[in-house]
Amino acid sequence: MATSTETPTPSGTTVDPERLEAAVGHVFGELGVNCTAPLVVLGDRLGLFRALAGAGPLTPVALADRTGLVERYVREWLRGVAVAGYLDYDPAADTFTLTDAYAAVLADDESPTALIGVFPGLTALWADLDRIEGFFRTGGGMGWGEHHPALGLAQERFTRPAYVHGLIAAWIPAVEGIVPRLEAGAEVADIGCGHGLSSILIAQRWPRTTVTGFDPDDSAVAHARAAAAEAGLDGRAAFEVADAAGFPGHGYDLVTFTDSLHDMGDPVAAAAHARAALAPGGAVLVVEPLAADRFADDFANPYARVGYAISTLVCTPSSLAQTGAAALGTMAGEARLREVLAAGGFTRVRRVAEDSAPLNILLEARP
Repeated sequence: MATSTETPTPSGTTVDPERLEAAVGHVFGELGVNCTAPLVVLGDRLGLFRALAGAGPLTPVALADRTGLVERYVREWLRGVAVAGYLDYDPAADTFTLTDAYAAVLADDESPTALIGVFPGLTALWADLDRIEGFFRTGGGMGWGEHHPALGLAQERFTRPAYVHGLIAAWIPAVEGIVPRLEAGAEVADIGCGHGLSSILIAQRWPRTTVTGFDPDDSAVAHARAAAAEAGLDGRAAFEVADAAGFPGHGYDLVTFTDSLHDMGDPVAAAAHARAALAPGGAVLVVEPLAADRFADDFANPYARVGYAISTLVCTPSSLAQTGAAALGTMAGEARLREVLAAGGFTRVRRVAEDSAPLNILLEARP
């Protein structure tokens, strides 16, 4: 019989009160995190984080004056974001401060540590939840283009800092011998290009190089074409609707899979096609999220929590909607990625630029 300090559970067993208190505290804390996310989105949309950045301590009235917003709402927002730990609070002066460290994460899209772009995409995860629930019951999946449009926009915005400061500045240059080819004028295929951000950045950085981005989603390709035109790239960044295992062209000096190989229904076929499309001496660069080879080791991985959530809600459904349905998942890990590349005909695979990619696995592959 349960004592007065024990709590019965639905299974009829009892739970140690300290363990129960810890479980309640953990879950309630998670509830707080989720409830704060819309406040973060409002802070971004309304320019509140940007107004706080570099301003030092501000009262609610001062911040409302800076932003032209209603003070009562601003005051409540400040309090909510402060108790979440994003702002410093001085009770004596009733002022709130966004530190430089948090400003680099929340107020500046050009910062290499910017994460603010992720939050608006949470709208898509909730909006599509009923469909994902159905897949749990019946199987099947959905492509990126079938998701709420907030998802693609958030992906583009979130990855921009990583691609500017990583892909362009360090990751592609880590591929042996590729920079001289890009500077002289290379042909690049960007597979699973989405909104075309990576393709556009490559074309901007190496103006003699021509980049063609391929993606199966018509709407993503249309977005990419518009973005390339706005950037004034004059055809040096072109985009086509095509599957990864059948994209046109050959003689590519570089083929990139930027956070896309795990989304594909048949990643082995995609790798094999990329190999066949390479020019002599060409290379493939695979950019994938950081994941351990053993799930047990991912508990120490700072990216794992986000990665497994996105994998369940977006990336695994993407693969299961396609022919092959390999469903590597976002967290495939280096060993599994090497297996895919080997099965696709690559005999030389090496990990590159580890110091500049704390949340990614970068693999250079050659025939």
